[in-house]
Parts: sequence; structure tokens; C-alpha cells
Amino acid sequence: MLSAAVLAKSRSEKAIFHFPFWFWLFLDMADATSVIPASVFRNLSDKLYEKRKNAALELEGIVKQLATAGDHDKISAVINLLTTEFMLSPQANHRKGGLIGLAAATVGLTTEASQHLEQIVPPVLNSFSDQDARVRYYACEALYNIAKVVRGEFIVFFNQIFDALCKLSVDSDPNVQSAAHLLDRLVKDIVTESDQFSIEEFIPLLKERMNVLHAYVRQFLVGWITVLDSVPDIDMLGFLPDFLDGLFSMLSDASHEIRQQADSALSEFLQEIKNSPVRLLLALNSSQCFYCYFLKVFGHPLSFSDISCDDHLIPFLRNWLIYRKFHPPCGSGCQFVEVMLLLKSVDYGRMAEILVQRAASPDEFTRLTAITWINEFVKLGGDQLVRYYADILGAILPCISDKEEKIRVVARETNEELRAINCDPGEAFDVGAILSIARRQLLSEWEATRIEALHWISTLLSRHRDEKKKKKKEKQENLSQI
Repeated sequence: MLSAAVLAKSRSEKAIFHFPFWFWLFLDMADATSVIPASVFRNLSDKLYEKRKNAALELEGIVKQLATAGDHDKISAVINLLTTEFMLSPQANHRKGGLIGLAAATVGLTTEASQHLEQIVPPVLNSFSDQDARVRYYACEALYNIAKVVRGEFIVFFNQIFDALCKLSVDSDPNVQSAAHLLDRLVKDIVTESDQFSIEEFIPLLKERMNVLHAYVRQFLVGWITVLDSVPDIDMLGFLPDFLDGLFSMLSDASHEIRQQADSALSEFLQEIKNSPVRLLLALNSSQCFYCYFLKVFGHPLSFSDISCDDHLIPFLRNWLIYRKFHPPCGSGCQFVEVMLLLKSVDYGRMAEILVQRAASPDEFTRLTAITWINEFVKLGGDQLVRYYADILGAILPCISDKEEKIRVVARETNEELRAINCDPGEAFDVGAILSIARRQLLSEWEATRIEALHWISTLLSRHRDEKKKKKKEKQENLSQI
């Protein structure tokens, strides 16, 4: 029989002594049972609530003493025993007892719980898909108690937690749904106050989930989008193209509540885009360096394309930036080129592709919302939209003859805005593509659309003729100077 000293020495030299897995499991069980009475483990899975509660309190107290003594090996042994002997048990009561025990151990660890989260959280997350509804309920309760202790420390598990909560939002058991909603609210609170949340890692998961059609999942997703957009340090606007189509798809949902929530979220995003020039003017009047001010106060710096609707400001703005390059008033030594790399403008182009598709939706409300967004984009998008003019025109012209008057009004206004933009023919501005769209719409069954298509052809030919005359005149003037 191995002595305690030999066992301890062997444990510290696992890398040297390659004993089988069951041997180390035996040592962990020996460690755990040496500090936790057998009655505690037995009562954790008892049918009576009072026995489970008292066992959890006793386990919490013992773990707290071990943490104070710095004996984390024994704490790990206790957690491993709860995981292997309880969480993997075929008996539902034992699995529930394991969840209660893991939560109690976390509470006992308090500020030192973070170093054991890799052991504690995954088994709890796995229990969210347990076939027994009561186990799923206890998993929600356990993670809630764990989250209250560790707060932002468990953000590293956010994607897994979000995915689990997304699935629980459609759970067949109403009690599990209620417990999941409580956990969801706590997780939202933690994320909004955390500086460790990674929006870049989260967006691919959100984008994938936006394809789910279930009403409860859609409610869950819109709720999270709204919450994250309210956090100043999280740039949801910069990632809007990744989930914009999903929001638009919700506008035709059978549930009035879903349609309303999606419309509210879209309206908020559009307002943020429209407000960008106003924020820019506020920054210009600041005594602080423009870039430092904007990054600090708004968390969403802008580029020239965001103020394309205020053309008279651009020359002044450029001069101001040049001045600030050599004289940063904030005194931080900010350099224009360095900070410009941090700028994120609204990606009008990627979103324009989505809006063009949605403008042809059979759903009236979706069409109206899409054409309204296109209208604002034509006003604000500037150079970013030049290459999409043909596609935008292809979406506008049919809407001019829409059966819904509101859509017709917005489409006509957008059409006039687009035609008023004077772009020089070049690589981005494809006159041929625009003419092709106009010619195609000449075959429309609707008279109003055909008339506007003819108007576009006439306008483009007139501009082309004037451009040729201008170039010919410039060539003659150059020749006369030789």
C-alpha cells in the first residue's frame, strides 16, 4: 500500500510517472472524501430540498476554508468528484446534486473562483441539453449563482453561454424558460459592464443564429442586439451588415411583437447612421483633438464619407485636420495618420446590397422599410455607393409604381436624389450598367416606371454629350497654348 507521502509525491510528478487515468481519479476521490463528509455528497442528491440545501451550505463552508488555506489541489479534487461521480451519473438526482455542488463550491471560492472556472462551467453548460427538464432547470440556477460570484470573469465562455440560452429560449418546459430568462438578464448586465467582451468573436455566432425562424429565438436575438448596441464601447453599427438581413427578415414575421421589435431595432440603427454628421459638428467645436474627443465620447469615429451630405464642410474639415496634425490641442501627440487607421465608417456598400434585395420583398412593410433606408443611404453614402447606383436604381424604379402610396412617395424622392448626384464617368460609376437597368425597366407593365426609365436614359445621354463637349473644348484650349 502506498503511503500518503508517496501518493503526494506521485501527484506532483504526473509528468514523470505515467499511471493510468483511473489511478489519478482514485487519488482525487481520496482527496475529496478526506475533506468532504460522505453524508454531504449523499445529501446533495437527496429528494428533499432541505437536505440538498444544508449539504450545499456545508460544502460551501468547507471549500471556503480550503480556499483560505490555499489548498487548491483539494478544491480541484472536490470539483472533479462532483463532475465525474455526479454530473456523469445516469441518475437525474445525482446530476442535479452535482450542479448544486458546483454552484456551492463557486460561492465558497468567492474571489478565487476564476482559477477553477475551466473545471466548473463546461459541465454546467453541458447540462443545458440534458433530457431531464429538472436538470436543465438546475443548470440555469447553478450558472446563475456562479455568474453572480465571478461576474466578468466568465465572459470567456460567453459564446457557449449565449448559444445555450438561445436553445433554452424555446425549451418545452415553462419553468426552464423562466429560469433561462432570469439567467439571460444577469448575463446581459454582466456583459454591459465588462471590458473583456469581444464583439468580433461574437458576431459570427449571431450571424448564424439570425437564420432561425422560431419566434422565441428571434425575440432573444433582437433583445441581445438592442442591449449590445446600447453599450458605448461596443461598435454594433460597424458590424451591422453581418446581421442586417436577419433583422429585415423579421419584419414579415407572423408575430406582431417580433415585427415591432425588429422595426424598433432597425429604426435605432438608422437614426445612429443619420446622426453621424451631427456628432461630427459637435466634435469640431471641441477644444480637444477631434479624434481623441470622438473616440472617447462616442466610441464611433467617422470618416469623410459620413458627411458627404454636407459638401460645404469638407474643405474646411480637411484644413482643420491638417492643422491638427501639427498642433494636436489635446497635447497627447496624436498623429493624424495613426489615428485615421482607427476610423470605421458606415459600410453603406454591403448594406446597400441587402437593401436592394429587400426592396423587392413581397411583404409591404419590408419594402417600405428597405426603400426608406435606401433613401437615407443615397443622401449619406457618398462615394461608397457609386458602384451600387445601378442596383439601387433597379430597386427604386419598380417601387415608383408600387401599390402602396407611402412606398411610391419615398421611391420618387429617392429617384430624384439619385438623379441629382453628378458623378464623373469612371471605374466606379458604370454608365453602361445604369443604362442597362433603365432599358430593362422600359418593359415594365407600369407606366410610371417606364416614364422614369426614359427620363434616366435622357439624362445620362445628355450628361454624356455635355461631357464630350467639355473634353473637346479642353483639348482645343490645350492645343492653342502650344
